[in-house]
Amino acid sequence: MSADGAPDVKAPYISSLLSLFASTSTLICCAIPALLVSLGAGAALASLVAVFPQIVWISEHKEAIFLISSALMLAGGILQWRNRFAPCPVDPDLRNACLKTRKTSLQIYLVSLALLVIGGWFAFIQPLFL
Repeated sequence: MSADGAPDVKAPYISSLLSLFASTSTLICCAIPALLVSLGAGAALASLVAVFPQIVWISEHKEAIFLISSALMLAGGILQWRNRFAPCPVDPDLRNACLKTRKTSLQIYLVSLALLVIGGWFAFIQPLFL
């Protein structure tokens, strides 16, 4: 609740953004390098690693990154589920803003979940087929 008694609609939105940033790290460590190599762009990957050497560190610690990302996604999902029927203000403008924020938050969460699954596929499942 905010100071004026209106429900705080930013908490699920912020948790969804944190989940999005966490799941994006799974793309950086696994999906983007795998895509570049599969397209025959190994030189582009080498250039990318030369410019951003942190990619190697992220790839070396992918298990921890996936664990943290999955925990953040779980927390974000719990917040989404808990706040799905939270009351919105009676004022029409505030109610519309509340509903729009809730819808945007869910969309960001679903995109984050898709990114986590794609990164997980390239990090752990796809190498089993090679």
